[in-house]
Amino acid sequence: MEEHDQTDITDSFAQDSLVKVTGMYKDWFLDYASYVILERAVPAIEDGLKPVQRRILHSMKDLDDGRYNKVANIVGHTMQYHPHGDASIGDAMVQIGQKELLIDMQGNWGNILTGDSAAASRYIEARLSKFALEVVFSPKVTDWQLSYDGRKKEPIHLPIKFPLLLAQGAEGIAVGLSTKILPHNFNELLDASIAHLKGKKFSLYPDFQTGGIIDIQNYNDGQRGGKIRVRAKITQQDKSTLVINEIPFSTNTSSLIDSILKANDKGKIKIKKIEDNTSSDVEILVHLPNGISPDKTIDALYAFTACETSISPLGCLIIDNKPHFMGVSEMLKISTDHTVQILKLELEVQLQELENQWHYASLERIFIENKIYRDIEEAETWESVIEAIDKGLQPFIAHLKRAVTEEDIVRLTEIRIKRISKFDLDKAQQKIEALEGDIVEVKNNLQHLIDFAIRYFTNLKKTYGKEKMRKAEIRIFDDVDAKKVVVRNQKLYINRTEGFIGTSLRKDEFVCECSDIDDVIVFTEEGKMQVVKVESKVFVGKNIIHAAVFKKKDSRTIYNMIYRDGKNGTTFIKRFAVTGVTREKIYDLTQGKAQSEVLYFSANPNGEAEIVTVLLKNTGSIKKLKWEIDFADLQIKGRAVRGNTVTKYSVKKVELKEKGVSTLKPRKIWFDSTIRRLNIEGRGELLGAFKGEDKLLIATAEGTARVVTPELTLHFDDSVTHIEKWIPEKPITAVHFDPEKERYFLKRFCIEIEDKEESYIKEGGSHIFTSFEGRPVLEIEFEKPRGKEQASNLEVNAEEFIAVKGFKALGNQLTDKKIKRIFLKEALAYEPPQAQELYDIEVEGEEALVPNSDNSQISLDL
Repeated sequence: MEEHDQTDITDSFAQDSLVKVTGMYKDWFLDYASYVILERAVPAIEDGLKPVQRRILHSMKDLDDGRYNKVANIVGHTMQYHPHGDASIGDAMVQIGQKELLIDMQGNWGNILTGDSAAASRYIEARLSKFALEVVFSPKVTDWQLSYDGRKKEPIHLPIKFPLLLAQGAEGIAVGLSTKILPHNFNELLDASIAHLKGKKFSLYPDFQTGGIIDIQNYNDGQRGGKIRVRAKITQQDKSTLVINEIPFSTNTSSLIDSILKANDKGKIKIKKIEDNTSSDVEILVHLPNGISPDKTIDALYAFTACETSISPLGCLIIDNKPHFMGVSEMLKISTDHTVQILKLELEVQLQELENQWHYASLERIFIENKIYRDIEEAETWESVIEAIDKGLQPFIAHLKRAVTEEDIVRLTEIRIKRISKFDLDKAQQKIEALEGDIVEVKNNLQHLIDFAIRYFTNLKKTYGKEKMRKAEIRIFDDVDAKKVVVRNQKLYINRTEGFIGTSLRKDEFVCECSDIDDVIVFTEEGKMQVVKVESKVFVGKNIIHAAVFKKKDSRTIYNMIYRDGKNGTTFIKRFAVTGVTREKIYDLTQGKAQSEVLYFSANPNGEAEIVTVLLKNTGSIKKLKWEIDFADLQIKGRAVRGNTVTKYSVKKVELKEKGVSTLKPRKIWFDSTIRRLNIEGRGELLGAFKGEDKLLIATAEGTARVVTPELTLHFDDSVTHIEKWIPEKPITAVHFDPEKERYFLKRFCIEIEDKEESYIKEGGSHIFTSFEGRPVLEIEFEKPRGKEQASNLEVNAEEFIAVKGFKALGNQLTDKKIKRIFLKEALAYEPPQAQELYDIEVEGEEALVPNSDNSQISLDL
């Protein structure tokens, strides 16, 4: 008995164990992946919608009666078409509503700026917008399918006559692929569609509801591999306050403030406090501690916080039930061509309806005018009635465009006696002629379909595009060097004898303040140089003679060095800059012989050249044991050069006799209006060659001016209209209006206080015109008074009109007539003070620089 049972169990186990799941897994996974791609995550090219979005809009059309509906009611209705939970439908509906395009919202729908979520669906209401009703629905040209349970019909695709996918954007993660199509500007999409229909080229770039500044250099038409950079719009309210008015796409004020606080906690930036005053518009106030540079802080916010984000688009959508990758230009072309086809179908349907109306109106007129209804008085059966009417119509239907059907005759029998008795032949003829006019117009539109589509897009822009201006400003960004803007949150110490450097050696010698992302350059007595990352403690070699924070590509810091080659070798002198190195690699600044020694070393941030005294050992018959060497006599070369010979004899020591001045020529600075930043790479307009004490004059459209040091970290907002190298003695000429005296005044003045922005216009007054020429001649054009003759233009030589006065002076009265415009007629020759000549040494590898004598200016026409 036991043996028999054991055999049955073994056979049963053998049969069960032979089942393979490989095929099932392969089929099931593929089915699941296809479902997620087609039914959940990726939009279709035809209407730019995911299934849940399409079903929401269809449900809203079902419920539409012109009034608002509870969102909870719409969600419940959508569940007849969408086989998923109410939460996913509600979330999708809120996202559509927040785009402010298809849904007219009422109640608390959340805030994309602050990240606040919408109220529960039972508390908020919605209805379709006028735009959605015009462009999204057209039941007569819509293809339908059964819903998931077979009870309802739903559209396969909505006949949307607008590039909705590109206007709203789309994002979804499926199985094995994802999509990220960025939103674009409403009016620019319509302009691009019109350009495509006209056969012209067009370009499309993203636009975001949150605004901000975007760099689209690497957008790559929204295809894979592309990237855009988005920045918050940050302005300086005063020396200790920054204002963030617009934020990057995909962020909100809460996440942005969190990132700023984290950067502050890590020591990357230094802030005092943050105030969030955001409501309908973004306003984040960042308060800075005393002594912190606002310009550097702006760069640091871009470098270390969510104030700058990078977005990688990925254009993936469904075409013929398969995912396809393409750029936004191709998407727009397909969408526009699809819209043209929908317009054609609608025109064809409209033409058919008009022809049917004309046909029936003509039959009705014939039927009543010729009193054919009397022919049925003797008819006794329905068939005889139809036959009698048909026979009576035959003599009058030659001009009809199609044959008369039994259905047409049945409709004639349904005409009421009251209508026949009050039939107006003239009105009937007018109706027929109006229908004929409509038919001609529709046929003309079909024959000129492209022109009709262009008019359609133009009308959409005129009707709905007035308040849909671009919000994100397109601008090319400069790259922020994090090491230049990071807050020095660490202290660097050095143990020269043992050769250690780091932030934890608090008992040893303090070097400087640094950050945890800085590099440190170190020189030793053996003539070795090394660059290492800031650490708590790192060994760099014994007998350190110099250590400092290393600045990459710094050609202005010049190292002066005198060294002995080998134990008893020749002594050499050299000057060099270190612009780039490999981290942690040891460089030999001597010729590599054992027991070489550095006898003198100095690091000069502005290329200073000192005078040193060389003392020789008193050995043998050396006549001259002491002499002076001026480093200014040497050329600046690379770090690997041997240098010039000082002496073959043994040197006792080298002493500093006299500190030197900079031997570098003035640095040329340019202003790049594209990115609105200063640079030394030659991009944009040349401002001039600046020495260490030279300043920059900055003026705004509001009539304010300030003089600052020309640091490359300076930011220039849109209000800045003029930048030039400042000459303290050169006067500025301004015209302003005083509302109290109702007069225009002209003043000439010089900037009196540096590093402070001040208004040179009287409080409450209006800035009219400013000239930064030293001796301008102005021409003034007046407004024409009503009922009076036009006043002649007034020519004013500013130098003769008024002497140079104080910054706050009101000036001399110019006129009481209303000024239309002022322009510079002539700039008389102005002789600037002669600059003192310097003894200049060229830096190898740099462009030859010369002192600036032409006082270059830039006026920004914004």
